[in-house]
Amino acid sequence: MARPAKFDPDQILDVAAAVAAESGHEAVTITAIAARLGAPSGSIYHRYGSRDLLLAHLWVRTVRRFQEGFLQAIATQDLEQAVRLATAHTVRWSAAYPDEARLLLTQHVRDLSARWPDELGEELSRLNDAMTRAMAELARRSDCDLERMVFALVDVPLAAVRRHLQARKPIPDSAAEMAETAALAVVLATCL
Repeated sequence: MARPAKFDPDQILDVAAAVAAESGHEAVTITAIAARLGAPSGSIYHRYGSRDLLLAHLWVRTVRRFQEGFLQAIATQDLEQAVRLATAHTVRWSAAYPDEARLLLTQHVRDLSARWPDELGEELSRLNDAMTRAMAELARRSDCDLERMVFALVDVPLAAVRRHLQARKPIPDSAAEMAETAALAVVLATCL
């Protein structure tokens, strides 16, 4: 009978995110993670066969965690409320999870997928499908140009958090309200 794992996947990925936040993605090694956890590196390799696979799992987990709240927000039927909720979600999620937000800010699937193991290829290729469909549906039901909707719900909140994340400074509480106001101005000026 196999001995139960001492560290679950989330603990390992949390440490990887912390190492990346502190020292950059280049510093994320199996050895560094094992040292922080107090685990033998072999146990990390057993779960994640390579550093690239571990980083891929970290990135996928981070994207999915962010997307969950964003998708829920833009599913709101009232356009103004959907814009407010989605914009606030991006800012507040980034403030609550700055390490993960930095990871998403600095890494993009098209840049990373060439390095990642084939076993995640299918998952990576479909990772943003739900977001793409949801944004298109929101644009359609509000009679809004998709590019304008993406600008309002993606680019505006990113602008509100980027400077703070890059400087490793807290995102001010006022950022969500300012981003909501700007995003609403973009959408309401030409939609519906």
